[in-house]
Amino acid sequence: MKNSMKAIAGVAAGLAAMLALTACGGSSNPLGSSSNVPSGTPSASAGIVIGSANFPESQLLGQIYWQALTDKGIKASQKANLGSREVYFPAIEQGALDLLPEYTGSLLQYLNKNATQVSSDDVYKALGTTLPSNLIELNQASAQDADAVVVTKATADQYHAKSITDLAPHCGDLVFGGPPEFITRVDGIPGLKSKYNCTFKSYTQLSAGVVTATALKNGDVQAADIFTTDPSITQYGFVALSDPNNDFAAQNVVPIINKAKATDQVKQVLNAVSAKLDTKTLADLGAQLASPSKPDVSTVAKQWLTQVGL
Repeated sequence: MKNSMKAIAGVAAGLAAMLALTACGGSSNPLGSSSNVPSGTPSASAGIVIGSANFPESQLLGQIYWQALTDKGIKASQKANLGSREVYFPAIEQGALDLLPEYTGSLLQYLNKNATQVSSDDVYKALGTTLPSNLIELNQASAQDADAVVVTKATADQYHAKSITDLAPHCGDLVFGGPPEFITRVDGIPGLKSKYNCTFKSYTQLSAGVVTATALKNGDVQAADIFTTDPSITQYGFVALSDPNNDFAAQNVVPIINKAKATDQVKQVLNAVSAKLDTKTLADLGAQLASPSKPDVSTVAKQWLTQVGL
């Protein structure tokens, strides 16, 4: 735990330096609009400040949390599309954010690179004892959105691949696409190498979601890191390869909140959301966001909360 805390502190220091550069007019800003950059401690008037990552599902979950809380008269605000975990998690640890939708397995391995837990219950229990002292996890949802090695049907047929094991002997012939952090995450490229002896020909850094799916569809990459609830899997007939060696741990959706903001009412509201959220629901909501009508996340969130009586 000490080592993981040192690692977080190092990332936080890097974030501070990056934000300072942006403030001085630097042109490189992975957070996008400076208005989204969380800094300092939220004012009391902001209530619970909810952050989300740089992909639609996280932003939808953040919106669901915000609407569920504010509908019960709990003051809350949002800082959406903040980037990857390496950016937003130091912000909640330092108090610039109060609440995040998270994924249990990825967060546990981010905090403890030596974590070996795989099952939903084991990962959840381990995460509860690994979080920084100012943060707690609320009830996890049954909904999971795990990383997966995804290929086109043509590639799966070519190599008779139903699992990563089947693909492993051919990895050296394939270009892999995924987010920058997947290169170093323990369950990313290092995990695929250690668990499957899979070393890809090269790695193309891509934004999660549509950009990655398009690159795979067009053949710019031949395998990719795509979340299991991503609508592109159904839309394009992709094949999400099974993971028999458990490189990817369970990834249940879970609210992570500043302990000081976790009142009984807040817990009740967010736990009620988690109780209604299963994997099929998560996939269906993602498909709505990706539909041709391109509804706003606030609309999709409101419709679902109304449908389930929240």
